[in-house]
Amino acid sequence: MTTTNPYANATLATLLKDKVIVVTGGNSGIGKAIVERIARLGAKVVIDYRSHSEVTEAMEVEIGELGGCSFGVQADVGKLEDLQRLIDTTVDRFGRLDVMVNNAGIETRASILDTTPEDYDKVLNINLRGVFFATQYAAKQMIAQGGGGRIINISSVHEDWPMPNNTPYCVAKGGVRMLTRTAGVELAAHGVTIVNVGPGAVATPINDSTMHNPELLARLNAAIPMGRMAQPEEVASVVAFLASDAASYITATSIFADGGIMQSSPGL
Repeated sequence: MTTTNPYANATLATLLKDKVIVVTGGNSGIGKAIVERIARLGAKVVIDYRSHSEVTEAMEVEIGELGGCSFGVQADVGKLEDLQRLIDTTVDRFGRLDVMVNNAGIETRASILDTTPEDYDKVLNINLRGVFFATQYAAKQMIAQGGGGRIINISSVHEDWPMPNNTPYCVAKGGVRMLTRTAGVELAAHGVTIVNVGPGAVATPINDSTMHNPELLARLNAAIPMGRMAQPEEVASVVAFLASDAASYITATSIFADGGIMQSSPGL
């Protein structure tokens, strides 16, 4: 039997138009690129941020001048009451929630021997616990409103690929991998799909120390088969596709945008 793909001739702008999308950590780095990309494609975007309200306000103005629709909500994803308020504020403003992008994250860059309980808790609270409950709260809203929805977690190649001296971060991202696989299976019957996007090295402020050190940057680029770090916009383009109905049959898995670094090899 032959079936027709209803999205075969549709553009991303058509598929994302008026979708209500929350992006956590949305006023810097990858999150900022995601917000700008999906807003240009016609989505109604909620920019979650913890600090630098002036940056968020400037983004709102710029998006508005381009004909887009966005507004900022200050919420710490490490606090469950803030997460619930973020969802509730979104629904109060736009009436529903179609896509939840869990992008906010932190790292400490310390070895397992030097990691303090406080640092471990801080990383796991934002990078795993926050993602878990954002997924739960978003899924409950999507089920209650009907029509399903999509949850996109900005994970990392380090959900699967070790990074010495960043163990808490890797532990958290490994947890997000299994969260997505397990919750994706559990929620599929409700029409809620979950996908991880796993970036490799990306040219964002979190990597400033590497980008401003020619020796370190050269070593990193040499380890990437494509020979360079990703630009945030390249990750944002993947997220825009996954947020659209063109990705309706993808769930419970991870998609890596890493320039091939996970497969790199020095040869024999």
